[in-house]
Amino acid sequence: MGAVSILHTVFGVFGDATGLFLFLAPTITFKRILNNKSTEQFSGIPYPMTLLNCLLSAWYGLPFVSENNTLVTVINGTGAVIEAIYVLIFVIYAPKKEKVKVLGLVAFVLAAFSSIAVVSVAALHGKTRRYFCGFAAAVFSVIMYGSPLSIMRTVIRTKSVEFMPFFLSLFVFLCGTSWFIFGLLGNDPFVYVCNGFGSVLGALQLILYAIYRKNKDGKPAPVGVKDGGSGMEMGLNNGKSMTPENSRS
Repeated sequence: MGAVSILHTVFGVFGDATGLFLFLAPTITFKRILNNKSTEQFSGIPYPMTLLNCLLSAWYGLPFVSENNTLVTVINGTGAVIEAIYVLIFVIYAPKKEKVKVLGLVAFVLAAFSSIAVVSVAALHGKTRRYFCGFAAAVFSVIMYGSPLSIMRTVIRTKSVEFMPFFLSLFVFLCGTSWFIFGLLGNDPFVYVCNGFGSVLGALQLILYAIYRKNKDGKPAPVGVKDGGSGMEMGLNNGKSMTPENSRS
């Protein structure tokens, strides 16, 4: 095993570890939801969308779709289970309007993933299958990484980081960076492009947190939080990441 292969595995394992922390970061939010028996101003949109990202990334990492991406399937399969639990809890405590919205997204997620999986198996083979699945996973991974842009605007407008958890931002950065390097070493653009994007956004979130961290408490949640949500995680895309509330790569 050459040095590049060893490093590829090392960054994949590190990506899995940081990805797991990324998927678990929202437990702080959900502990608050369970204690208050209310979803408050938190958005439910990120969770089913992250679930879709995880499902697509886990599918991409399977041996009959792409090679040397087993670690991608492991973390994204785990993330899919965790995200499903988050969705269930959110639906239980969300107001009716938000509940209907989230359930509608779940239906879309299941339909989209099923369609992509069936087409890739029944109609595509070899590199065509890999490109099709990789492109689908990468697109939703970029969407996932871009979702926090709304909450970042809210942070700048309100000068408060109450609804942008620090650990979520930290692990978005670590996870995105790990899978970015993993993708580069494995020469897999479906992994390194979207995760490189996620790494940059994670760094920007950390910069905002450093600037406004002293204003974390004491401000009511602005209505805008409902549109972006701090729950974003990353689906670790394609061997990849993103994640989330977030991770593959």
